[in-house]
Amino acid sequence: MMKFKSTRGSDRELTGAQAIIQGISEDKGLYVPTEIPALPFKIEDMIGKSYQEIAFKVIGAFFDDYTEEEMKYCIDGAYDEKFEAKEIAPIVKAGDAYFLELYHGKTAAFKDMALSILPYLLTTATKKEKEDKKICILTATSGDTGKAALEGFADVPGTEIIVFFPNQGVSQVQEQQMITQEGENTHVFAINGNFDDAQTGVKKIFNDDAFAEKLAKSGCKLSSANSINVGRLVPQVAYYVYSYIKLVEQGVIKNGEKMNIVVPTGNFGNILAGYYAKLMGIPVNKFICASNENKVLTDFINTGVYDIKREFYLTNSPSMDILISSNLERLLYHLSGGNGEEIKGLMENLDSQKSYEVSQKIKDGMADFYGGYADVDTTNRTIGEMYADHDYLMDTHTAVAYKVYEDYKEATGDETPTIIASTASAYKFAESVAKSIGLGEEENGFRYVEALAAKTGVRVPKGLKDLELREVRHTGVIDVDQMQATVENCVE
Repeated sequence: MMKFKSTRGSDRELTGAQAIIQGISEDKGLYVPTEIPALPFKIEDMIGKSYQEIAFKVIGAFFDDYTEEEMKYCIDGAYDEKFEAKEIAPIVKAGDAYFLELYHGKTAAFKDMALSILPYLLTTATKKEKEDKKICILTATSGDTGKAALEGFADVPGTEIIVFFPNQGVSQVQEQQMITQEGENTHVFAINGNFDDAQTGVKKIFNDDAFAEKLAKSGCKLSSANSINVGRLVPQVAYYVYSYIKLVEQGVIKNGEKMNIVVPTGNFGNILAGYYAKLMGIPVNKFICASNENKVLTDFINTGVYDIKREFYLTNSPSMDILISSNLERLLYHLSGGNGEEIKGLMENLDSQKSYEVSQKIKDGMADFYGGYADVDTTNRTIGEMYADHDYLMDTHTAVAYKVYEDYKEATGDETPTIIASTASAYKFAESVAKSIGLGEEENGFRYVEALAAKTGVRVPKGLKDLELREVRHTGVIDVDQMQATVENCVE
């Protein structure tokens, strides 16, 4: 049976269900599989199969403590008609790449791909483990995770969900999605700070053993919907496996030939899932890690030094306005050969010195990765050019990815067929996208949605229609040092 252990050296090994409930290890590390499972099928046998069929086998290979019946329940509940695209994740050729459109779920962002199944995985896990405490899902968001988690867990029995987002650090559409969220168990708060402040605050709460004990006495257990939870990470592996199968199916590549994967990333979870797909057996040539002006990952890939002592920028791709990329810890663990003590030391250096430098062994292991970035003006110009030249509408994050890919191709001459993770609907960042294709000023973000739809004819996702007319249900704004007390009040 597949087991999961901490990135920071603890000898304790958990089943998939136990790791999903736990969220974060008792030694403050992140759970990783003790080994990456091989693909549970031959590529040629999956030609013509649906997303659900592929995801069932890929996710099931990691979480093999779930019975086939349990996993089928999770897959069927997650990937159903709530996705507006029948294929779940269509692949669209535009420009020089193939865009894996991950934003056809209820909240119009890629987070739906994992957060549609996480509530099923978690509630199934609590039954399997006979967990009698209420599960309190604690989440920091840079814009998209929050809404997707809220949508997934709203009114799920035996759970409460609390989301913290940076005040004035998300788009108007993203904020409206969260503050209008329905559900008796949903709680949303803006914090006076940026995403790193929110994420650090959430980790601090997880790491407070006395607080956890206090909650346990009141019948509550903390867990996470952020990608620090392995139940969030593993479902993302499925769509990279799916992408490869579909490129083979479409004749873009032959079985056994390689593809590139480009991901606009802040917290490093999405691109790490692609790396897991390669470890399973998917032929990948290069992982192209795309950042905005908060280019801590670009600098790390190029130097081996991770340094957060730098200016923090608010950009028009806010889901990447992050300096502390949590999931990088998992990659470092794998590249170190599973040296938990080494990873623990690096993370302690990050806490105390705000930087670390990795070993030569890890630097050598980073050869599969290319790092690049695009600033706001370049991002906007890329959106405009892609629409004008190819009639394809990208959001700001996907535009960062495409620009970095173009830079990579120019620098290397690499013509390997390339999948770009298209992570959000253009309508979630309508103001930036509208201006980028030449539209004029509008009154607010909702008017930009209307103007963009009128100009392009691209369908507005159901979840964003009439968003401004929905009742605002969450109005709390708090300081970072109030987060723990806020959690306590919510679960009382």
